[in-house]
Amino acid sequence: MNMREVTVRYGMTETSPVSAQSSLDDPLDRRVSTVGRVHPHIEVKIVGAETGAVVPRGTPGELCTRGYSVMLGYWNNPEATKSAVDAAGWMHTGDLATMDADGYVKIVGRIKDMIIRGGENVYPREIEEFLHTHPGMSEAQVIGVPSEKYGEEVMAWVKVRPGVTLTDSELVAFCTGKISTFKIPRDWKLVEEFPLTVTGKVQKFRMREVPIAELGLQAAEAIKTA
Repeated sequence: MNMREVTVRYGMTETSPVSAQSSLDDPLDRRVSTVGRVHPHIEVKIVGAETGAVVPRGTPGELCTRGYSVMLGYWNNPEATKSAVDAAGWMHTGDLATMDADGYVKIVGRIKDMIIRGGENVYPREIEEFLHTHPGMSEAQVIGVPSEKYGEEVMAWVKVRPGVTLTDSELVAFCTGKISTFKIPRDWKLVEEFPLTVTGKVQKFRMREVPIAELGLQAAEAIKTA
C-alpha cells in the first residue's frame, strides 16, 4: 500500500500517549507482529497474573508500565485507582504480553479473556489467529465456557464466508495436528453476527452467557464461581 512510514504503537488512555513503539528500521517481521520496544523514560515489566513476579523473556504475563505517562488517578474514584496503579507506581494494564530477548513486546490477549482449562492457560487470541487462516472462515471469536471437569472449556464462535458450509467435525479436523489438543475448541457456534457494543466492539461476556443457557452449563458455572 506504499505506507512505508507507518509504525505500531501501544498505549492506553491511562498511560498516554504510548508506552512502546516500533521503528522504521525494525525488521519487517518485528514491525508487523509486535508493538515495538519500550519508549525512552518509560519502564515496562511483564509479571505473572497470579504471582506478580517478573516472568522470563518470551513467557506471557500481564504488562505493567511505570513512568511520567502514567495517570495520577481516576477522577473521584480512589478504589478504581488503587486497583489499577499499585503502591510502587506500576500501572497494571490488564493486557497479556511477551517480551523477547531484544526487548520487542507482543500483545497476546487480555487477562479477563484468558481460559484456564485443567490448569493450562489458553490464550484466545492465539487460537483466533490460527482459525482465521481457514479459507472458509470470515471471523472467529474464542471464549471459555464452564466445565465441571476442567473448570473451563474452549468454545469458538465462527462466521463463515458467503456460500461456505462448515461443520464442527470439519473444523476440528482443520485444527488437529496444527495446534495443541487442549486448545482445540470443544464447542462451536456458527453465527451470522457477534454481539457488539454501540462502538462495534465484540461483547465476549455476552457470548459466554449464551452457551451457559443453551448447553445447560449452569451447574458448572456455579462450581466455577463458588
